[in-house]
Amino acid sequence: MSASPSTNDIIYTARVIRTANPSQPTAEAIAIRDGRVLAVGTLEDCRSWGIDNVDTRFADKVLTPGFVEAHGHVMAGMYSSLTYVGRFPRFMPDGTRLEGIGSTAELIERLRSIDKTLHDGDALLCSGFDPIYFDTERLSRRHLDAVSTSRPVFVFHASGHLATVNSVVLDKYGLDRNHTAPGLGKDETGEPNGELREPAAMILARDEFNTIIRIVNSDETFLAFADSMRNAGVTTSTDLANQWWRTPEVLEARRATAADPSFPVRVVVASQVNASVDAMTRLAETVDSQRAGADDKMLFPIVKLVLDGSIQGFTAMVDWPGYFGGDDHGQFLIPPEQVVNVLRPFHERNIGIHCHCNGNLTSGVFIEAIEQLLAEHAWLDHRHTVTHAQLMTHAQMRKARNLGMQANFFVNHIWYWGDQHRGITVGPDRADHINPCATADRIGLGYSVHTDAPVTPPGHLHTMWASVNRVTPSGRVLGDAERISVDRAFHAVTIDAAYQLHLDHVIGSLEVGKWADIAVLDEDPYAVDPMAIRDIGVWGTIVGGVIHQSTAG
Repeated sequence: MSASPSTNDIIYTARVIRTANPSQPTAEAIAIRDGRVLAVGTLEDCRSWGIDNVDTRFADKVLTPGFVEAHGHVMAGMYSSLTYVGRFPRFMPDGTRLEGIGSTAELIERLRSIDKTLHDGDALLCSGFDPIYFDTERLSRRHLDAVSTSRPVFVFHASGHLATVNSVVLDKYGLDRNHTAPGLGKDETGEPNGELREPAAMILARDEFNTIIRIVNSDETFLAFADSMRNAGVTTSTDLANQWWRTPEVLEARRATAADPSFPVRVVVASQVNASVDAMTRLAETVDSQRAGADDKMLFPIVKLVLDGSIQGFTAMVDWPGYFGGDDHGQFLIPPEQVVNVLRPFHERNIGIHCHCNGNLTSGVFIEAIEQLLAEHAWLDHRHTVTHAQLMTHAQMRKARNLGMQANFFVNHIWYWGDQHRGITVGPDRADHINPCATADRIGLGYSVHTDAPVTPPGHLHTMWASVNRVTPSGRVLGDAERISVDRAFHAVTIDAAYQLHLDHVIGSLEVGKWADIAVLDEDPYAVDPMAIRDIGVWGTIVGGVIHQSTAG
């Protein structure tokens, strides 16, 4: 005999429901009670709970588990305030579409137009540019001096690991040929060329970099981040490398915002690990306490360590034979010999660790550190994750599997930088292997895939598309042997991503008892041509039973 119906019970019907539940892959109806999944199956199955409230608004739509972004950032919302100057067209958080920048000359023209709108004394700040796309000399102070010789110009690169500034910025902070800061780019004559590599160098432009940080940490960006994720069908997203733990009042304000039913995404807060063992012990204690008091909309299961830079910025740590072309500026952002010590406080408290490893040298360091930590402190269900994992070797993947680790592949690189990886950064052989999802399946290494938003736009229909097709803008298939099926890609962005976050008991599939988090799609990813997956429209989402309609165009 079923329990008495609740006043908020509802059944939604759909063209098809893709559940990510292997026991029941598809259904025609889903019943929701108190924000959780009550039943999934036929309409008759769902009505057997005594529910008469049947809503057919999604009868022509496709329902799936809400997508889970296991590597994203709140700064994905920064384009509500910061000018976008990336290579590819992009939807903004409010749903409007901006065209991309096709050359360095186009960048200069767009910056000149922005310059005319600013007041005297204002800095010109923008983000998303990457000079590796253009067959010209690398962006330098000289190019930005053509924009302005009177105001600071700060161009934040798409990777988030580099910036280029004009001479006004260099002169303002005394960044000349005698300055010895690591990451300060210099030309063949020894003069600074305007490139600032990694945070230690970008922070030298103190006022401009801190302004961007204030934008990233603003209420407007937090709300725009949520809008961007909703528009992409994402119902749970990480905010990796978060620093909120340092300011409890900011954390509490964000928690209150997220708790509002109108806020359309669950946020997994992953604070950033740094090289201070004492500070990391305090952080581990803070995460432990926050985890105990976490609510359904803001969660604290993991932390993040950033160990190297980006491949396209030549700051990732790449093993022999090194980079195929370009200058190697690889940097370990924490000395390898310190990694075990800074991670120990988290591992001992059973806090998941996701480590940014673009280069294969970096993956090796992290895997060896986890091996040592597991020898010291057994945790059979740790799920520590090599995130990005782009150049993981087969040997590293086998060892990670044996240690119970996971990988989170940055598959969007195949589209956004695939041609550049093949011709400039790592060469044909390694480019064909990059983000090796199919090999991970063959080896038995669990994985998810991600966008690293805002590095690439939020949206798992695109990561599915990239994983299945592995097509670059030139039309090349980058590593045919690493293609995976639509079904495998679908699970990578739903239940497998939830598993990495230690949340697969409440999200990632549409099963009885889990939170009613649903993506509402215009088409079925399993039914369309694989090349059309990324073009599927997102009507909106349901989070805990609350409907949120998309504003995307």
